Amino acid sequence: MAKPLIKSYHQPKQSTFHVKKGDEVVVIAGTQRGQRGKVLKINRNSNRVLIEGVNLIKKAARPTQENPKGGVTELEGSIHISNLVLADKFAKSTRRTSSSAAAPTAAPAETAPKAAKKAKKEKAD
Repeated sequence: MAKPLIKSYHQPKQSTFHVKKGDEVVVIAGTQRGQRGKVLKINRNSNRVLIEGVNLIKKAARPTQENPKGGVTELEGSIHISNLVLADKFAKSTRRTSSSAAAPTAAPAETAPKAAKKAKKEKAD
């Protein structure tokens, strides 16, 4: 039988992942960067992970018999697995050192046009 001509733009399924359900992970990229949580669920089809308390999204709920008021509920959104690292590995990493964080940042050097304007203002005053 011939292969279908339809191209798939999805990423191929990964056979193994570096995290598994119940692991403590840290988000290393994206808007949730630096947050920690426990892996709740792994979606192997889309290579995405649900993490407890991270990437919370609000979803409107219709009134039902169980929830007569309806309202807005907060659920965990998924994060791509490439944006995660195990918390143990994150803590052992030597890339993030305290010396770079403790060093004060130098003031940006003034450019020639800015320096000239500043000197002109001081002469006028």
